[in-house]
Amino acid sequence: MTHLLSNCRLWLMVAGALLTVLFGCGGNPSGGPDESVGISAKVMADALHAVMESDRTVYATRVVHRLQDQEKVIRASEHWRDDKALPLPAQMFRMGAEEASNKTDTFSYSLLSKWPINKKNAPRTEMEIAGLDRVAKDPSKPFYGRESLGGVEYFMAVYADQAVSPACVTCHNAHQDSPRNDFELGDTMGGIVIRIRLR
Repeated sequence: MTHLLSNCRLWLMVAGALLTVLFGCGGNPSGGPDESVGISAKVMADALHAVMESDRTVYATRVVHRLQDQEKVIRASEHWRDDKALPLPAQMFRMGAEEASNKTDTFSYSLLSKWPINKKNAPRTEMEIAGLDRVAKDPSKPFYGRESLGGVEYFMAVYADQAVSPACVTCHNAHQDSPRNDFELGDTMGGIVIRIRLR
């Protein structure tokens, strides 16, 4: 009898879990799309950042560092079109951000720094400044907040952008317009700022 009750409890737990997945979590038992499913702005920002950071790291280490510094096949240049060179990692990031902004107004992203080579990449809002200060102090913890710009409310996240390749360090330290020339591998050089429009 005890064994039978245990089996009944087990089946009830499995059935309950299945019903929760199908109905409680926004699933659609008919198998069709269910537009009521949603994720939080924080989860979306963290997911977007995971993709951006991965792409940025791969480009900086496996493309620029390998081709420029190790194999000496082609160099990266700020004036990559004229020089027939690779775009710098920051330029690749900005071009991606511009392409994304042409496709959606749901979110935007940028690469900002307290020590920008290009002054356009300096923080402009109080939240950007606070976020960059926070991730500079502790790169392991993203900064989250809300801000209103032009009458639109945004969820904002700032993640540390660290020097993942010797090419990053060399470029920033040697550039004539760089306000800082003592970066080392692994240092926080700025922050990836993601804004998600709240509707």
